Amino acid sequence: MRRLSNVYHLGVKELFSLRHDVVMLALIVWAFSISIYTAATGLSHELNNASIGIVDEDRSSLSMRIAAALLPPQFRPPALIRLDEVDAAMDSGRYTFVIVIPRGLEEDLLAERAPVVQVDIDATAVMQAGIGATYLANIIGIEVDRFLEQPGIASLLPVRQTIRISFNPNIESSWFTSVMELITRITMLAIVITGAALIREREHGTIEHLLAMPLSPLEIVLAKVWANGLVILVATMLSLLFIVRGILHVPIAGSIPLFLTGVTIYLFSTAAIGVFLSTFARSMPQFGLLFILAVLPMQLLSGGQSPIESQPVWLQTAMQGVASTHFVKLAQAILYRGAGFDAVWPQFAAIALIGAAFFAIAVLRFRRTVAIVED
Repeated sequence: MRRLSNVYHLGVKELFSLRHDVVMLALIVWAFSISIYTAATGLSHELNNASIGIVDEDRSSLSMRIAAALLPPQFRPPALIRLDEVDAAMDSGRYTFVIVIPRGLEEDLLAERAPVVQVDIDATAVMQAGIGATYLANIIGIEVDRFLEQPGIASLLPVRQTIRISFNPNIESSWFTSVMELITRITMLAIVITGAALIREREHGTIEHLLAMPLSPLEIVLAKVWANGLVILVATMLSLLFIVRGILHVPIAGSIPLFLTGVTIYLFSTAAIGVFLSTFARSMPQFGLLFILAVLPMQLLSGGQSPIESQPVWLQTAMQGVASTHFVKLAQAILYRGAGFDAVWPQFAAIALIGAAFFAIAVLRFRRTVAIVED
């Protein structure tokens, strides 16, 4: 009970110290509010207000259906132009896209021939060009499928394709980006504020005061972990409720308490990383450099930025030993797909085991550092 009391009071002392650290408080508030909002809305991965022209040489019901499907906000109202106007219009930048519908498109399609629809793209608008090419291919394909499904024509199709998109029917990038940014902020801030707390003790000379007290290194580390972890947990909950779900209107499919339980276990692991890094650094600039080396691989290779399946097999295997990989899977399963504990318990177990192992290493390293200071 005495040890628990020491851990509790040291943690309370840590919370009071954090309350007076204006810079760190400002960083936490910014990271879990403005940072997530700007990341979700500042860079759009959807096509928006793109200029488009149409050369309709077929003048058929199918060509009119394709033109009518080019709707805002993805596209401006399409302009009908002649074929000899295409080059000048593209060179002058009037249109980012031009669709050329050849004469006989509908007739060739009904005769089971393979007609070609040409799409000219101004690739100097790199983002719109890449995204727009996919949009137009999907729009033209959908309209052709719908046209062939008319009574009397549907028999020409041996297979019907039906696509259903779960969680994010309109494929809005902000829904995905906001949650991934929240996961990234949890990792970053848990490492930063826990490590900074120990660095601050060393820079202010108060670590010697702690060592003069009847406190073990384990008690000091546990106090740092629970106090700073509690701050991140509260910030995560408020950000999820008021920024992600409130302002950005991202629907949360699963249980928020279950997700926060996963965050609590994960914070135990990431805070241990902060303690571990702080034992190698003698100042905040040194800690910042070590932080970059630790966080960048975790952020890029854990599956939040790109699918982990796209990585080499050996790297996928190596990343299974990193808690952030399992946390990303856990968060996506709960928040995106509404998974329950029965589906994510392997990730809970993996995070707990990896966190316990790393926490033991961090405490051992901190004990050795303390021994050097005492000598």
